Amino acid sequence: MNLFRRYLCFLFLGTILYAQEHPPIQVYTPKDYAGETQNWSISQDSRNYIYAANNKGLLEFNGAEWHLYESPNKSIVRSVHVIDDLIYTGCNGDFGYWEKDESGQLIYTSLSKAMEVPLLEDEEFWNIINVDNYILFQSLKRIYIYNTTTNSFNSIDSNAIIYKIFEVDGKIYFQNTDEGLFVIDKGASILVSDHPILMRNRLVNVFIENNTLLLETENDGFYTINGTQLTKWNIPANKTLEELSVFRSIKLKDGSYVLGTRSNGILHLTNEGLINFKIDVVNGLSNNTVHWIYEDNEQNIWLALENGINCINMSSPFRIYEDDKGKIGTINTSILFNNLVYVGTNQGLFFKENNSESTFTNIETIQEAVWQLTEINGVLFCGHDTGTSIVDQGTSKKIEGINQGTWNLQPIDSNNALILQGNYDGLYVLQNVGDDWVIRNKIKGFDLSSRFFEYFDDHIFVNHEYKGLFKIEVDQDFRNALDVQKLPVLDKELHSSLTRYKSDLLLGFREGVFKYDIAGKEFIRDSVLSQLFDGANFTSGKLIPVKETNTLWAFSERNLSYLSLNNLSGSPRINKIPWSKALPKGLTGYENVSYLNNNTYLIGTSTGFVLLDLDNIKEKTFHVELNAIHVSTLKGSTVEIFNNKNRAFENQYNNFKFHFNVAEFDKYVDTEYQYQLEGFQEDWSSWSDSPVATYENLPFGSYNLNIRARVGNTITENVASYRFFIQRPWLLSNTMIATYALVLIILSFVVHNVYKRYYRKQRERLLLKTERELELKELENKQQLMRFNNDKLRQDIENKNRELGISTMSLIKKNEFLNSLKKELQTVDDSNKLKHVIKIIDRNLNNTDDWNLFEEAFNNADKDFLKKIKELHPALTSNDLRLCAYLRLNLSSKEIAPLLNISPRSVEVKRYRLRKKMDLAHEASLSDYILEI
Repeated sequence: MNLFRRYLCFLFLGTILYAQEHPPIQVYTPKDYAGETQNWSISQDSRNYIYAANNKGLLEFNGAEWHLYESPNKSIVRSVHVIDDLIYTGCNGDFGYWEKDESGQLIYTSLSKAMEVPLLEDEEFWNIINVDNYILFQSLKRIYIYNTTTNSFNSIDSNAIIYKIFEVDGKIYFQNTDEGLFVIDKGASILVSDHPILMRNRLVNVFIENNTLLLETENDGFYTINGTQLTKWNIPANKTLEELSVFRSIKLKDGSYVLGTRSNGILHLTNEGLINFKIDVVNGLSNNTVHWIYEDNEQNIWLALENGINCINMSSPFRIYEDDKGKIGTINTSILFNNLVYVGTNQGLFFKENNSESTFTNIETIQEAVWQLTEINGVLFCGHDTGTSIVDQGTSKKIEGINQGTWNLQPIDSNNALILQGNYDGLYVLQNVGDDWVIRNKIKGFDLSSRFFEYFDDHIFVNHEYKGLFKIEVDQDFRNALDVQKLPVLDKELHSSLTRYKSDLLLGFREGVFKYDIAGKEFIRDSVLSQLFDGANFTSGKLIPVKETNTLWAFSERNLSYLSLNNLSGSPRINKIPWSKALPKGLTGYENVSYLNNNTYLIGTSTGFVLLDLDNIKEKTFHVELNAIHVSTLKGSTVEIFNNKNRAFENQYNNFKFHFNVAEFDKYVDTEYQYQLEGFQEDWSSWSDSPVATYENLPFGSYNLNIRARVGNTITENVASYRFFIQRPWLLSNTMIATYALVLIILSFVVHNVYKRYYRKQRERLLLKTERELELKELENKQQLMRFNNDKLRQDIENKNRELGISTMSLIKKNEFLNSLKKELQTVDDSNKLKHVIKIIDRNLNNTDDWNLFEEAFNNADKDFLKKIKELHPALTSNDLRLCAYLRLNLSSKEIAPLLNISPRSVEVKRYRLRKKMDLAHEASLSDYILEI
């Protein structure tokens, strides 16, 4: 029966909490942290690093990456507790602490072995707590107390199981399951209470509430203790707590409580004992069995679970409603009306009581896409796929007369009895008749779908995302469109919008926000309002005014922006809220924001909605750290460095992988990194969510790595830096450079001498060549001169020969003339009278002067001939030499005869005689012989 009642309670509890909004939950799986599924304890150090006791060892999480340190004795680590800079852990048969060495890695030191503490067989340590200078390690049979001042141990034994130990206001309490509740005082255990309730119930925790000890049991809720009396803590959650099995609990810094159960996740209780929310696997946890609960420095709740580690962002401004089963759908519009929260989705209209645990209820008469919920003069209108309905207290009544879908409804300022309505096929007018609203007429002359429209400056403005922006002039009774004008400010602009904010008409699209200028009758870009959009991160031009708070909202890829007015000056201010990639998003172009209460807004998404509490948005500073460096060679040899000390690396270690982090655990705040490697990459890298920077095959030289992070929209207050140096390769080391310099000097000297000798020899060769060339030139000049002289001589000879020939021919002609004259004179009858003349002719024929003149000319032409032939033939007479001279001139016997004043026959005789004297052979030619001399 009791089990049946417990089942019904769980079923009922799951039903009423089905629609609960809960804070963001970050789930870390064994795949994420590379450990086993079971986790037992969690703690945090001064750098905000998280440490978890895991079946495989100690887990360290820096906000970006997990690191596993395997258990020192390969057993399960059951407990972890950070004290100062030491991380204390307890496992099977051992306890001790981890401390970072110079390289930054955690090194384990066993206290139990170092102090030679005698442990029980198969003893495991489940809890570690510290008070003042004492550290207590609790197993199921003993509590070991370590005095850090005296470096000594003592222990408290128990015959029964010591289930847990608790620290309350500097005092240590523990429960002996057979004897009751004890307190440790001066190293001894003193009984506090042996009440029967403590005999049959295990204690989960001990707190102080109103200066009274508050005991929490596993299955029977809370009790206060006064002396020896235990009194049930009378809180609204008692009935629920009696049906649950609580395993761990914690009192938060704000005075509320978080209870972790064995099979139902966690409950959050206010300090008045009200259940604020319950979270289990249905709405976010990775497992329902909670082994440990820890509140970190940022008020995040960490859960060590049977399967995984979860982090709940209790201080987050976001609360999430997840429609995992798809029963609600994508929310297109929402409103708080008469303390009921209405959400219009693609599946219908739903409502629930505000700030309650009730579920959303569907209004059965509207089970279609709902586009708009708007309150006009105290009446809630719902625009949906088949028209318009009036909604009141969870019921609806459709306005008859139209079956076209309704996009939006706006009151007409000049007439409170009329409402302008935008539908799929144009504009309609609703009229209040008595207590009912009816369709009065459709505005004729405009039939385009009118999702975005406003009545402004006595005109109706309609923005159609595919057709453009229209300005419509209507008659005074809103029945006919007198003039439809298409405005040139935009043509086709998907996800653009038109809205009215305070007294301005605004048009939003990719280029920014444009405000309508009544005087100029045009839209002009507003530089302040345009900051609502993020330029390159633009996603939608949808502008959402919230009249309750005078704010104007817009969405972009990275931010949720809103315009607010300064309370004193009324000047506008743009506020940007980082919108994480992990946050659920709504349908683009159909984004919606509505105000609930207490500065909380409901933002519709495609999987439910997000509640945004602006009061919970806190400005925070962040710190980026360089936590590890992996240096390797091309062959794979790796060195790990965990500190930021400057260092020089051998040249082959030129592949670097830098790991950095920001210890921030908010699920819906994106952390991105930028880095710059001075000496290699002077520009900053693009923003990236990867906490690793890799550089391969860096050349030798000095480098300085700079890292900064952006958490949401906030840049870290510091820039992490690491300076390092890559040495030159061995062949470029100082020693080798000196060697190279020495070799170069020697080589230069040798080369200098070689070249010197070479150039000397070259110069000598050149000089010799030049001398030879000069000699040759001189010889050539001499030869040229000789040729010139020879030519001159040849010319002279030719001239002499010519003169000789002329002279010879003259003599021949003269002698022939004289002979012919003589012959003629001899034929005269009286020859005596002519003898004197004949004698004169004979004298002229035998004139030696002619010969002398000829001889001189001949010797000039052929200087040594007569001398040579005389030497060859001394017996030759002057007449023979004369004949040789004529033969030298290659004269014929007939030509010689006049010169010798003899007959040609006589010349032949002389030639014969000359042959004889010369002793020439019979076949030899006299002329040829003489010519060859």
